[in-house]
Amino acid sequence: MWKRIAVAFLFAAVVTLGAVFAYLVLRKPAMQPPSARVVPRTPERVERGRYLFMSVANCAECHSEVDWTRFATPIRKDGIGAGKIWPPEAGLPGSLISPNITPDAGTGVGGWTDGELMRAIREGIGRDGRVLFPLMPYTEFRSMSDEDVESIVAFIRTLAPIQRKMEPSRIDFPVGLLVKSAPQPVTGVVEAPNRADRAAYGRYLSVIAGCRTCHTPTRRGSQVEGMQYAGGESFGTEKSGLLAVSFNLTPDKGTGTGTWDEKQFLEKFRQYREYAQGTPPPATKENFTVMPWLSFNGMEDDDLKALFAFLQTLKPVEHSVETRPLAEKK
Repeated sequence: MWKRIAVAFLFAAVVTLGAVFAYLVLRKPAMQPPSARVVPRTPERVERGRYLFMSVANCAECHSEVDWTRFATPIRKDGIGAGKIWPPEAGLPGSLISPNITPDAGTGVGGWTDGELMRAIREGIGRDGRVLFPLMPYTEFRSMSDEDVESIVAFIRTLAPIQRKMEPSRIDFPVGLLVKSAPQPVTGVVEAPNRADRAAYGRYLSVIAGCRTCHTPTRRGSQVEGMQYAGGESFGTEKSGLLAVSFNLTPDKGTGTGTWDEKQFLEKFRQYREYAQGTPPPATKENFTVMPWLSFNGMEDDDLKALFAFLQTLKPVEHSVETRPLAEKK
C-alpha cells in the first residue's frame, strides 16, 4: 500500500514538474505590437539622440567592439554600433552577443521600422518577437521618455551602415526560460521630468544611465531591498584576475558620497578626459573598471549636477565597499 502511495506521489511530482517546464518553454512574453510611428529626424532630435547614445545610455559601448585590454574598455571607432561579443570573463550566463544596430539592411536594423526599434529599446522584444536578454537594460529604459527614445532611433538611422553578421545570443538553461518574464509593454505617454526640477531629472538620468542597476547589489537576480545605489555589485571574475565592485553612491558620510560637494563630483567624471581623448592605459587589477568613464566624459555639466542633486536626496546607507578586491594591498 505505502509503495503504491509513494509511486503515486512520485508520478504526481513528475507530472507537475513537466507541466511547469512545458509552461516555461511554451509561454509567450508580455508584448504589444510595435508602434506605427515614423520618427521625424530633425537636427535637434538627432543631436539629442547622439548625446544619449554616445554619452548617457551607453548604447555605443554595448553595441560596439571595445579594447578589453585597456582601462574602461575604449570603443573601437571604426565599428560603432556594429555589435559586440561579450567574453566569457564577463561571467554572463551563456554566449552573449549585442547585435549590429547600424542601418545595414542585411545584417543590421536597416529593415526595422522605428516602432520595432523603440519596442526593442524599452520593452525588450526583438523584431521577430524573441525576448532580449536584459543585459540590454530595457527594464530601466522603460522609464525613458517618448522624446528620448525617438531621439535615439533618429540618431541610429544616421550611423554608417556596417555589414557585419552577428549570431544570436545563446542563454544558458534555465536563465533563457526565466528571462521571458522580464519584458513589459510601455503604455501611454512617457514624459521626461522637467529639467528645472534638478533632483527629479537627476533620478531620471540615474536610471537610463545605469547608475541604479550597477550600484545596487543583487541576490538571485533581484535587487537587495533597501540597498539601492549603495554599491556592492561585482563585475568581472576572480578567475580572470580582473574584478571590480561598484561604489556606494548614497550620501553616507563614512562609506558613500556624504562628504562630496558638486565640484568634486563633476571632477570625478572629468579626471579621465585625457583617456577619453587619447589612449587609456592597460587594464590591471588595480585600475579595472566597467564604469563607462570614457563615455560619461561627454555628459553635460548640467546633467551631472542634476545627477548629484538626486544622489544627495537618497537615504544614507552605511555600506563599505572594497571596489578592487584583487588589487595588491599597499
